[in-house]
Amino acid sequence: MTPSATAILGFAAWTLILLTLLGVSRTGLVMGGKKRANSFSPTGEDVGGFIQRLTRAHANCYENLPIAGAVLLYAIATGQTSATDGLAYIFLGARVLQSLTHLASTSNPAVTVRFAFFLVQVAILFIWLFKLCGLL
Repeated sequence: MTPSATAILGFAAWTLILLTLLGVSRTGLVMGGKKRANSFSPTGEDVGGFIQRLTRAHANCYENLPIAGAVLLYAIATGQTSATDGLAYIFLGARVLQSLTHLASTSNPAVTVRFAFFLVQVAILFIWLFKLCGLL
């Protein structure tokens, strides 16, 4: 498997892991009688704390997976993974670290670190696009 294929599969797997953790957390609240199954806010603001951060970290993944997925799938489909392979593991690492930072805290320093990991991903996506379009 190429690094590009690993990155897209890893991003999808990470999103699924966050979804599973969210489902387990919400199931615990429902089974414990603390929430009704049909009463969860999509933003997680109704539960606060870690579960709210988990909700947002998961949402951030599914909001960004289509962009990264499109770029990486294009590279794979057109046989141009040489343009994406070099930064694929860094991209995936930045994605996971962004989520983990989000799960850990929403303090100002944590948000700054989280944003830095996000910027790494955006920069890599632009590099990939430029390479795939023959501009780099």
